[in-house]
Amino acid sequence: MIDEDQGLYTIGTVAELIEEHPETLRVWERNDLIHPDRKGYQRRYSNNDVKRLQFIKYLIDKKGLNIAGVKHLISMYSCWYNRNCKGGAYQNSPISVNEAKACWKTKGTYCLVASDKAEMCNSCALLRSCTEGKEL
Repeated sequence: MIDEDQGLYTIGTVAELIEEHPETLRVWERNDLIHPDRKGYQRRYSNNDVKRLQFIKYLIDKKGLNIAGVKHLISMYSCWYNRNCKGGAYQNSPISVNEAKACWKTKGTYCLVASDKAEMCNSCALLRSCTEGKEL
């Protein structure tokens, strides 16, 4: 089984794939939009990183958002940095979806509606860092 979160691609390869300049990818990284793996000083992008970058590019190019807007929007995705995000579902599927929130992982799908708010909180890195050493 392929690990979609394993860093495989160099910045040059990914820049070519999404048709952006490598420096643009560095700017997005400096602005905390993406966190590629590092092998020494070299960035290694995973398949999911490529999907995130394509989503960022879509938000900037097609929706007209600037970096601050993208940063604000992705902060609403509890699974943005989650390594085990399962992706979304299609509009007419039997699973409840939020039709106002496009899934970043699977093009043409929407984020799932959490049946329990704990599902969202348990996967949130912020929750883990806020509650370290504290009892809930």
